[in-house]
Amino acid sequence: MAEKIYTYDTTLRDGSQAEGVNFSLEDKLRIAQKLDEFGIDYIEGGWPYANPKDNLFFQKIKEVKINHSKIVAFGATRKPGKKVEEDRQIEALIRAEVPVITLFGKSWDLHVTEALKTTLEENLSMVYESVEFLKKHVDEVIFDAEHFFDGYRSNPEYALEVVRAAYEGGADWVVLCDTNGGKLPHEVYEITTEVRKKFPNLKLGIHAHNDSETAVANSLMAVLAGARQVHGTINGIGERTGNANLCSIIPNLQLKMGYEVIPPENMSKLTELARFVAELSNMPLPRNMPYVGESAFAHKGGVHASAVMKKTMTYEHIDPRLVGNRRKITVSDLAGKSNLLYKLREFGIEVSEKSPELLKLVEKIKHLESEGYHFEAAEASLELLCKRHFGLVKDYFELEAYRVLIAKRGTDNLPISEATVRLSVGGVQEHTAALGNGPVSALDRALRKALEEFYPNLKEMQLVDYKVRIINESAGTSARVRVLIESSDHKRKWGTVGVSENVIEASWIALTDAIVYKLMKDEEEDGV
Repeated sequence: MAEKIYTYDTTLRDGSQAEGVNFSLEDKLRIAQKLDEFGIDYIEGGWPYANPKDNLFFQKIKEVKINHSKIVAFGATRKPGKKVEEDRQIEALIRAEVPVITLFGKSWDLHVTEALKTTLEENLSMVYESVEFLKKHVDEVIFDAEHFFDGYRSNPEYALEVVRAAYEGGADWVVLCDTNGGKLPHEVYEITTEVRKKFPNLKLGIHAHNDSETAVANSLMAVLAGARQVHGTINGIGERTGNANLCSIIPNLQLKMGYEVIPPENMSKLTELARFVAELSNMPLPRNMPYVGESAFAHKGGVHASAVMKKTMTYEHIDPRLVGNRRKITVSDLAGKSNLLYKLREFGIEVSEKSPELLKLVEKIKHLESEGYHFEAAEASLELLCKRHFGLVKDYFELEAYRVLIAKRGTDNLPISEATVRLSVGGVQEHTAALGNGPVSALDRALRKALEEFYPNLKEMQLVDYKVRIINESAGTSARVRVLIESSDHKRKWGTVGVSENVIEASWIALTDAIVYKLMKDEEEDGV
């Protein structure tokens, strides 16, 4: 039977310290539920003494059905020169009424003398007394040995004495922390091995930060050295450069190293969990993030795509379905027939690889990319291009004219944008105008205003992102621009692209593609 490694998630506490992240109470409760469903063993909810929101979290989480995870409150050892039973933040930890409390304490002598301004002996008493006191009130106490690896390099005897104080105080786990994130994998392995030798019966954990971009590797090496609890955050969010990324650690441990981490049937929910936290944290998931990123199993080169289609293991380290992700064959000027055939099958188009129409389509795509089109982030435009090539997209409307006006009166007023659109739908003419925050916003509103009478489902659609990039910078103001638009209808998200020397025209191309794609997909789903 596989050996168990316990996961400890600190997204709601350490992760929330990332620049730009501000979880609401509702966000924290929803994330906790999702972590529990996934099979995380410990969920650190926050520091109840630090702010009212965390206090409220510990009250409200009691009303939430948690089936697997243990909810953890986080805090510090007692203050220097203070009795543990009189320390208000220790009292706040008990009032949180959780089964597990994690305490952090100093294990680097520099921090004891310079940050705490106390003696090394007093710090040992603070650790021992705090752990011993809290063990009388909760089922489990975890001790985070802050800055342990730096402390060990500076004064190994003292760092080990801090571990001993926590152990003899009754700590269920002692977690070795690379708080500054500066250690490398071989150092973490060596030091964790030494601690394991000194305390063979102590349950060890690892808490790594990513300042040297080795937090995942450090965590894995600590496990190989004997750690059995791994701390981290979803997507690796956290202060500075972040924490160890559980979305990489968990599949590495379970799929590659043979440990039991989460229920096997839950592994396919990993990508969904990563995207859920990315959405609530307002921290977009990097496309190239291992395992869960949109490009984690993307193949662009024609040789790669051809090989993967024959045998996936040629260029994929695991089956993407194991972690709930998917294979993605992109079409670009590097691609050949293999890439395009794969995409056509995805789009429901069966065509022979010897078909002259396929060769024409390959050449058309390569020509468009040489003009500045970019289909990797605009798969909706690619699907429309392919289906139009084979005559599979109907004409939902016909443009007769559009016009955009930008007016500014005086120096203190913002410019006003107005767009006018004239088009026909099935022979019925529509002529509408709309105002917007900018020319693209005005165009979008005018176009949808003209079409919503005929296609009410367009009311569900909204533009969620808009990007402009200069393609041939050396041409100055005559340069071509590429506009990428992301749209959503709460069921799906899709990207479209337009290229022109005129930014309004490029925007119009991407906008109309976005609308046509929405109408086409809705009809396909309805079986029309």
